[in-house]
Amino acid sequence: MHPRLAPLFAMATLALVASVPNLSVAQDEPRTPQIPDLKVETYTLPNGLEVILHEDHTTPVVAVNIWYKVGSKNEAEGRTGFAHLFEHLMFQGSENHNNEYFAPLEPLGARINGSTTTDRTNYFETVPSNALELALWLEADRMGFLLPALTQESLDNQRDVVKNERRQRVDNVPYGQVSERMLEALYPEGHPYHHSVIGSMEDLSAASLEDVKNFFRTYYNPNNASLCIAGDFDPAEAKRLVELYFGAIPKGPEVERTPHQVPELEAPVNLAITDRVSLPRIYLTWPTVPEGHPDEEALDVLSAILGQLDKESRLEKALIYDESVASQVFAYHSTGAVSGTFNVIATGKPDGDLDDLATRIEAEIERLQQDGPTEDEVLKAQNTTESSVVFGLQAVGTRADFFNANNVAFGDPLAYRKQLQNLFDVRADDVRRVAREYLSPNRVRMDVTPGAPTERAPEVFVNAAPVEIVPDDEPIVEELDRSTMPTLGDAPEFSPPPVERRTLDNGLELLVVNRPELPILTLQLVVKGGATLAPEGQDGVAELTANLLTEGTATRDAQELAGALSRLGASINASAGMEQMTVSLSTLTKHTDAALELFADVVLNPAFREGDLERQRALLLSSLLRRRDSAEGIASLVFPSLLYGDDHPYGRQVSGTLQTVPTISRDDIVAFHSRLFRPNNAALIVVGDTTADAIIERLGQAAIGDWEAGGAPSLTLPEPKPAPKDTLYLVDRPESAQSVLAVGQIGLSRDTPDYFPVTLMNAVLGGQFSSRINLNLREDKGYTYGARTSFSFRRGPGPFSASTSVQTAVTAPALVELYKELTEIRGDRPVTEKELADAKGRLILGFPGDFETTGGVASQVIDLVLYNLPDDYFTTYQDKVEAVTPEQVQQAAQEHLHPDRMTLLVVGDRNAIASSLEELPFVPSLTPLDPDGNPVDPAASNAGEGQ
Repeated sequence: MHPRLAPLFAMATLALVASVPNLSVAQDEPRTPQIPDLKVETYTLPNGLEVILHEDHTTPVVAVNIWYKVGSKNEAEGRTGFAHLFEHLMFQGSENHNNEYFAPLEPLGARINGSTTTDRTNYFETVPSNALELALWLEADRMGFLLPALTQESLDNQRDVVKNERRQRVDNVPYGQVSERMLEALYPEGHPYHHSVIGSMEDLSAASLEDVKNFFRTYYNPNNASLCIAGDFDPAEAKRLVELYFGAIPKGPEVERTPHQVPELEAPVNLAITDRVSLPRIYLTWPTVPEGHPDEEALDVLSAILGQLDKESRLEKALIYDESVASQVFAYHSTGAVSGTFNVIATGKPDGDLDDLATRIEAEIERLQQDGPTEDEVLKAQNTTESSVVFGLQAVGTRADFFNANNVAFGDPLAYRKQLQNLFDVRADDVRRVAREYLSPNRVRMDVTPGAPTERAPEVFVNAAPVEIVPDDEPIVEELDRSTMPTLGDAPEFSPPPVERRTLDNGLELLVVNRPELPILTLQLVVKGGATLAPEGQDGVAELTANLLTEGTATRDAQELAGALSRLGASINASAGMEQMTVSLSTLTKHTDAALELFADVVLNPAFREGDLERQRALLLSSLLRRRDSAEGIASLVFPSLLYGDDHPYGRQVSGTLQTVPTISRDDIVAFHSRLFRPNNAALIVVGDTTADAIIERLGQAAIGDWEAGGAPSLTLPEPKPAPKDTLYLVDRPESAQSVLAVGQIGLSRDTPDYFPVTLMNAVLGGQFSSRINLNLREDKGYTYGARTSFSFRRGPGPFSASTSVQTAVTAPALVELYKELTEIRGDRPVTEKELADAKGRLILGFPGDFETTGGVASQVIDLVLYNLPDDYFTTYQDKVEAVTPEQVQQAAQEHLHPDRMTLLVVGDRNAIASSLEELPFVPSLTPLDPDGNPVDPAASNAGEGQ
């Protein structure tokens, strides 16, 4: 599925209603979706900039989204990674705003970022509606005036950031070598998709300033871009601003469209590597078609039937449910402007046989090729897709991206209409035909098995011949003074949606938020307690309970339940948290009664079958093993136990451990469920097109009103037993490309009177992109791809942590900088009035964006339930933030940050970093740990390898 179809088939429109109420459809019966009727206005400036306008006044925010038609496919040999490098450089400043682009937008609560793929680069921000002019001024300035501000210093800095991103996302993660090796095997040298988006270290290192400027002059021009504005704005004013700021920017060179180049494999290609992983994994990839090909939608349906339908896909049923030989399996179809791929990925069990997995996968493919799918399977894939469309496109930011995706792919922001109809025209015979045509024996197979990481092939920089330099544009002559940043008008008014509370006779709290804009419902049943109520020695019982809730009821097994949901296009998910269990339902309102009946069956009648328990236990154990494969996963496992001790609920893992999960019995799960799942220990949050009276009547029909109350459990948290101070704990992960750092202490509970001062102080310290710690370690030093701090507020004192992943060579200096920032904010360099004002703006002006979607509203309301917040919390939130004084923030920093008492954890290559860590003045001693957090003999070799 092409990236534009992710927004199409995973996002929604304002008018879509699922078209298939019946449970099955005959082969020849027409299936016509009610195609989303979104309204857009399009036009093109004389300089070639394509403009899309889409109004939506539901929430006082506006999205500005710009796509440049350049990706890694446009890069020359020896100059890979340039498109992604520019994604970073475009945030560093331009002639009239020679500063971080986050700086003026983050204080407005903006959601701002960028991304790069093989085919395009995009930049986007969602801002309060009074900041539209500012967003357009900034986007126009970096389109037309970036190069005067682009210096060797900024190039070197962002080059280091990108290298750290590569280390973090490619070099330092399990299975990290696979993607690049698969691309090289599938696409021949010279093919636009032969190399990865992030590029090679050699090419990034060798890129000259003139190389980079030339790339910009070629591709970052108005005639190679598509601009979409979506949300709360006046079209006439938006047009005036677009013309004002973009109109004078001259055209650049015309960029030729890259032709389709689908590779042909003449024989199977088999690859194999070893890696520091616990579980073997197999990757299978076939070349298919580029975007817009007539077979694209049939291949999408094939991928859903083969490896996406929840619990019903052919591969999941065969490899996990019928015979437990895999711990994960899925399939997907991906198309780009040049070519496409069909992919199957399966993770085995410990000591599993990948040849056996491959044989089983091939058998399921052959069965589809011989017999084809059933029409019911095709219908489920279509219905699930159609329903997900409604839920995904609620936020204007995703809608703007959706229009640009369609416009760049097909020259029409409304091209989704044809694509959606094409999807519903697919029949079982079409799926069988494409399975036969494209899933041939000639494919690329990659096996990854546990062992010492396979040495990476040496990457030799090719000093390609210089390309012809694109001359600088003539200076733009205009009367407009661009040097002054636009001022903001009055902030738009925002009234949070009211929460209507009721209590059923059985004690179930009901909180309803009416959102009539869409024909959808989101339900969240919140059960108070969660993993903190797990009995001693049963860590993981909450996770297993949640996983088993959707594995079947007393009257439906897992496949029957999943099938009933997919026919409605509805979904039910259950999850376990530290202090809550949740069961959620998403459905179109036309299917409310049927979906609620399934929801009630899941909540009230779980089967907890022994066979399902054993399958879920095996899957959970496999997940725990995979978590220990990554440095970040190890840190997340070890750090809480160091802070709180193993005897405290906050020091244990929701998902349990390799020691506790095998001991949990069905009786344990039944007892845990019975203890927590009581209506008087729960609240039901309903957001969507309904009212309290209407939903109460339907809940009664679904038997939730008959749910029997019982004794509600209580929680008494013990005193934590934190790790000794002045000790640095080190988990050895040999040959790590990065070190993961975690520094922290026990923090505060949600009911602290200092909640707002601490939240604002943390925003300045490390809670946002423009925070002190991130600007220091990432933007100034180039040590990391990102650094952050957080207070996790809970019913009891939750953890405070400062965390980052840094290049191995700078592990000790990065810790020094972390400690400097943690110390200085307490006194030597207190929060300034401007920093406080910016942090307030981020929270206050960003608050409306939390209410754009039904899921977002439900997430906000959950806090009311868990922490007993007052009914007026939303309406008073902004005033409470605004009322915080600098003195309160300073006092919060001094009272709640104690660097001299913090716990330090490093996960990295001990041989490379231990000596430099021992020299730090705030590390009197160093304690080696294994990946489970147990002390090890310092003299032991390869401690923490975890194999």
